[in-house]
Amino acid sequence: MKLALILPLALAAFIGVARAEEADDFREATPAETETFNARMYAGTPGTTAYACFVRRYDAEHLAQHPKQKVASMKLLVSAETYEADKQLHNSFRIGFRYRHRSGDFDSSGSCHHTVLTKDGSEVRLGCGVDCEGGGLGIALSKDDKSAIVRLESIRIWLHNKATEDDNQALVAGSDDGIFRLERTDNSECAALAYDRKELAALRHK
Repeated sequence: MKLALILPLALAAFIGVARAEEADDFREATPAETETFNARMYAGTPGTTAYACFVRRYDAEHLAQHPKQKVASMKLLVSAETYEADKQLHNSFRIGFRYRHRSGDFDSSGSCHHTVLTKDGSEVRLGCGVDCEGGGLGIALSKDDKSAIVRLESIRIWLHNKATEDDNQALVAGSDDGIFRLERTDNSECAALAYDRKELAALRHK
């Protein structure tokens, strides 16, 4: 899929997450605001590559209070890489999760093309999308940068490390699955989401 098509689709997916009635409350962040957000995301100015890992395992008490929640645990890996071609920082995401009443480990992943800011300045969000109209999500940070706030409506998913073009499963937000607060942790906690040995080594490096 050509980049010219991917970018508007990713933004459209993200705006959908923000909900149509709220779309006018956001504006695209300036380069300086985006740089500040990236430094918060990666706990410092990112170099050629950078990673941030966020995890949540919901306990029995939480799940009892949210009986409609489908997700039992979730890991989020946000990655940054500076491409030689354009010398620009490119963000991407990978999510791994388990359902509450369904066996198996599931993944989703995609690129993040936009950083948007609420017009009142209260929150910055990274807008991400799964390729080929696979849905999207928004990633914000708590004020102390210790948690990621993930918002989604629907994203395409697949069994862990078994993505194919025929995948038509989706994680669809319900009343208790639209917003996830995940806690920042050591990057090694997201090692299962690594693409290759080089990335795995980077995640495990202290």
